[in-house]
Amino acid sequence: MPSEGCCDCLSCLCCCCSCCVTCPEQETVAVVEKCGRFSHIALPGCNFVNCFCGVRVAGTMSLRVQQLDVKCETKTQDNVFLVVVISVQYQVRKDSMFDAYYKLTNPRQQISAYVFDEVRAAVPKLTLDDVYEMKEEIAKNIKDALAKNMSEYGYLIIHVLVNDLEPAHKVKDAMNEINAARRLRVAAAEKAEANKLAIVKAAEAEAEAKYLQGQGIARQRQAIIHGLRDSVADFRVRVYSVSSREVLSLMLITQYFDTLKDVGSHSRASTLFLNHSPSGVGDIAQQIRNSFLEASAAAPGMAFKQE
Repeated sequence: MPSEGCCDCLSCLCCCCSCCVTCPEQETVAVVEKCGRFSHIALPGCNFVNCFCGVRVAGTMSLRVQQLDVKCETKTQDNVFLVVVISVQYQVRKDSMFDAYYKLTNPRQQISAYVFDEVRAAVPKLTLDDVYEMKEEIAKNIKDALAKNMSEYGYLIIHVLVNDLEPAHKVKDAMNEINAARRLRVAAAEKAEANKLAIVKAAEAEAEAKYLQGQGIARQRQAIIHGLRDSVADFRVRVYSVSSREVLSLMLITQYFDTLKDVGSHSRASTLFLNHSPSGVGDIAQQIRNSFLEASAAAPGMAFKQE
């Protein structure tokens, strides 16, 4: 029988068994020490540890890919302060688990220190626009430096990503205003070019229209001249005692009254006052005859013969 104050024998046995067995999870290893000295690495599964001989589990270590997010505040060459967010994905090398556990007290702090050093060495050499454009190059430089420095400690650097660049809100607003002003300037230039093109095309269309209108007026006048010539010639053939001058005067008087008729028919909404003098048609006829005589000197075939 056990004495008072003594544990049950079965409890003691279970306690001893629990102290002598370690079961690391998958992708996790346990570091086993004997009397304070490294003994071996316990792989995932059930591992027996002789606790009575000074053997103990010093700690565990994950072999999975881990990620460390580092926020580093720095300034650019154009004196803009910003926060650079770097994500480092790293993993313990299976062939260097001893170095990974014993050479570094705090690997995450060590990685952060290297990231701070690289970022603050690279970003001050670049302007803010260049930092945005060279994110991949900055990430590559950080990865190369970390891979070189952390390999001796048993760590493998898989990826380094520049996830975010966070300048001050005033800087963001200024950049947006600059971009908006630049786009407005381009839009104004394009609009001016479009207006210029529209004006040029309108001028070309107007010139073409006036050219065609001039051709139409010239043909109209030519048709009027031919019509008058044929009318005078026909009237002279029918009435032999009438000269061409009298025939032209008669035709002008007829056209004068036709014009008055048209003006009266199109001026119903308002009153139009004209100096009416039928006797003045003779002066108009004399002017037309003088024009014909002047035209006969340049084109004799197109002029009337004055009798």
